This record gives sequence, structure tokens and C-alpha cells, in this order.
Amino acid sequence: MDSILNYLFNDYIIQVATITGINIIMVLGLNLITGVTGQLSLGHAAFMSIGAYSSSIISIKLGAPFIVSLLAGTGFGALFGALLGVPILRLRGDYLAIATLGFGEIVRVVILNTPYLGGALGIYGIPPSTNLAITAFFVVFTIFFMYRLEKSRHGLAIRSIREDEIAAEMMGVNISKYKVLSFTIGSAFAGLGGALYAHFLSYINPIDFGFMKSIEQLCMLVLGGMGSITGAVFGSIVLSTVPEILRFASEYRMVTYGIVLILMMVFRPQGLFGKIKVNV
Repeated sequence: MDSILNYLFNDYIIQVATITGINIIMVLGLNLITGVTGQLSLGHAAFMSIGAYSSSIISIKLGAPFIVSLLAGTGFGALFGALLGVPILRLRGDYLAIATLGFGEIVRVVILNTPYLGGALGIYGIPPSTNLAITAFFVVFTIFFMYRLEKSRHGLAIRSIREDEIAAEMMGVNISKYKVLSFTIGSAFAGLGGALYAHFLSYINPIDFGFMKSIEQLCMLVLGGMGSITGAVFGSIVLSTVPEILRFASEYRMVTYGIVLILMMVFRPQGLFGKIKVNV
């Protein structure tokens, strides 16, 4: 019995479980933007990086407590989500995807060329405050928050935008307000995930938050199913743990993601648990 418990709770398993929990939080935020509201975003990793860097700077430079750093990371993620949400209100489909992709690259390049943020070397010595219990708490909180939001009057209004934007506007739904709200909340959870990530690894650099990170999160959502909380959780667990199981072929991870995406688009465009298809 002791040997089984030692195996289940060894450092490696705990690390994989913690990273999986962080991915669940961020993919649930992406699900609100892309799956529930129907706004295809390819720059979700940018909000993760904003949360990670802002929480790290506040923690190291100002000596702020962990909870303050988490709140700061979440707040900055929400702030930049709102700032991006306003100018891209009228964009749809591939135009919106390109705009979010461009924003992600702008954030990455700015961090890369800012010495105060560590540039290409990144930031070392971040207090390692994140653990599995804290991550599990925020996973449960995020699932509960998303569930309550989707079942609320505001959630119904957001879903109506995804189904038919013109019809929703004719029914009196404030399209601009709910699009910005969706981007703000989804980005806030990406910022929270980034803050947890930074305080778990104690080191971050711009490479961690590149375009492929956004694609990775989108793959998790597509696999599980757009617009489904269950699907977002399932896709995050599968694509976070399978590469660890197949670590001997880790260099082919992105190839695997590409194959998964192609197969899902051909045979089940709505994902394993989703009810809607991806609109680009």
C-alpha cells in the first residue's frame, strides 16, 4: 500500500497534475471566448504571459504576498483582455483570429526586448508558492464560476451571440458589452493560469508563451469540444498527460497535435463533448 501511495504522490506525478490543472483553468477561459461566445482567439497565450510576468514582477520587486500576486496577474489579464476586446468588436472569423494572433506576437516581442522583464533570459527566482492543492482549488472555482455564468441570464446572452449575432442584437442583446465581457473574463482566467504557472516553475521566459502555446490550448479545447465545460476539462487532461506518457517521442508532440486536429475536423468537428463546430 505504501509503495502505491508513494508512486501516486511522487514529485513527477504531482508536477504533471499541477500543470494539467493550470491548463484546465486557461482552456476554460478560452472556452468562454471561443466556445461560448464564438470569437476565435489565437492569442490566448499572450494573456497567460501578461499574468505570469505581472505577478512575478510584483512578487519579486515589491515583495508582495502570493495571493496579491495572483490577483495582480488575474487583474492585468482582464485589463488587457478588455483593451483588446474593444477595438476588435466588429471583427469576425479569420479576421478576428489574425488580430488576436498579432496581439500575441506584439506582447511576446515587447517582453523579449524589455530588459526590465528579463528579455530573452526571462525572470528567475520567482517564489515557488503554487502547489497541487492551490491549483486544485482554483480549478474547482473556475469550473463553478463558468458553470454559473453559462446558466445565468448573461450566459444566455453570450451564447445567443454565438448562435446568431444579428438575431441577438434584434432581441435587445448588447453585443458590444457581452463581447468585451467575454474577452475580459476569459483573459482574466488566462492571467490567473499564467500567475500560477510562474509561481510553480519559479522561472519564465518569452518562449513559454509563443504562438504554439496558444495553438496547444486551442487543440485541447477542440479535442474536448467547443462550448462544453466537460470537454474543455477532458481535452486539457488528455493533451497534458498523453505527451508525458509518450515522452520518448516528445519531439513529435506538435505533430501529434496536428494529426489530432485534422482527425477531429474530419470526423467530429464539434469535439468529443461539444455541440458546435469551429467557425473560422
